[in-house]
Amino acid sequence: MAESMKCGGLRAPARALLWGGAACLLLAPWLAMHFTAEVNWTALDFVVFGSMLAVACASCELAARANSGLAYRAGAGVAVVAAFLLLWANLAVGVVGEPNHPANLLQDGVLAVLIVGAAIVRGRPLGMAAALAATALAQVLAAAAAMAVWSAAPWPLAALTAFFVSAWLLAAWLFHRAARNRAGAAL
Repeated sequence: MAESMKCGGLRAPARALLWGGAACLLLAPWLAMHFTAEVNWTALDFVVFGSMLAVACASCELAARANSGLAYRAGAGVAVVAAFLLLWANLAVGVVGEPNHPANLLQDGVLAVLIVGAAIVRGRPLGMAAALAATALAQVLAAAAAMAVWSAAPWPLAALTAFFVSAWLLAAWLFHRAARNRAGAAL
């Protein structure tokens, strides 16, 4: 019975919660626009945010299909949320200064390290741990370059960098643990 409730790696309630939560997040600014002038989204804003949510949800679904282990799924969840937040912050207000500040392109480079790394290792747990460690390093290097080249404000950028590096390293640790669990189960 439980197996029949499973849909593409996620059980039906988890899938409904994932996609339903994304729909609620997309609906929130639309509702806010009806109550305050502070929120003023265009159709393009909704398309971009909806696309980001769809990619994040699809990534979670792919991770659930790739591995049923809790550590693997948690690592993927942390990585997806961190990537989503980094992209959202960079598009909305800019991680470094204004959204069009040239140093913000470095944040896109951090996400590129993650995406290319995940593609190269094809989602294998130990490879994902390495890809996320490389992403954490890229995050630190992006912040250092922004501070050195563009004299970015050190404290806000340092705080954001610490948050994202912590998230990348937590995800790397979870993937490493998933690889150990898989190796232990093979024995």
